Amino acid sequence: MANERLRAALLERGVSIAELAEAIEVDPKTIERWITKGREPYRRHRYAVASHLGMDEAYLWPNALTRDQVVAASESEIVRIYPHRWAVPRDEWGRLFAEASSEIGVLVYSGLFLFDDPGIMRTVGEKAGVGTRVRILLGDPDSEHVRQRGVDEGIDEGMAARIKNALVLARPISRLHGVEIRLHSTILYNSIYRADEQLLVNTHVYGVPAAQAPVMHLRHVAGGDMVSTYIESFERVWEQATPIES
Repeated sequence: MANERLRAALLERGVSIAELAEAIEVDPKTIERWITKGREPYRRHRYAVASHLGMDEAYLWPNALTRDQVVAASESEIVRIYPHRWAVPRDEWGRLFAEASSEIGVLVYSGLFLFDDPGIMRTVGEKAGVGTRVRILLGDPDSEHVRQRGVDEGIDEGMAARIKNALVLARPISRLHGVEIRLHSTILYNSIYRADEQLLVNTHVYGVPAAQAPVMHLRHVAGGDMVSTYIESFERVWEQATPIES
């Protein structure tokens, strides 16, 4: 059976079979057999392809790893769990974004604690200046889900006010090339802070402010699917969000 996922991945990334073959040092005919005949590559080649395309190995070859292998790899993606967001050291936020080389992503309702930190904003701006893509998703202050979150946290209109403050504080970096800001109207189950394949995920708990809720520090491991699950969620929200003018 043909591997349509691999075929589609090459098309999406604009990578030819010849280019991929050169990058991972195999014969182009070998890659053609992986696609047209569904041949399964050796693990080192699966990893090389997934890394080159920026995709998950388990997605490209869903039957290559056993369930136990996926579970074990996914568990290995957990670097640390903090009982509360306020327990995450400030330096950890700065270090997360400073280590990004290709992608910084923020999915929040307001994320005011970040935008109110000049040091972190300077780091994000500097990364944008050297070519790192920065995408920020804030809640639409006029949306019903933002209103309800304010009610749930007991701050009512305070949630929308925080988002508006964050937008004001984000103005300096919003003018930089490579920085995009959009407003979303989704129910936010987690806030996601991304630096390449490393995440801080702030869970949301009903009636509890985000600062009081737990945070997971995750780092992608080949074969694991926790990080990819959150990244895919980020992408879905991004696609339906509304861009704002800088």
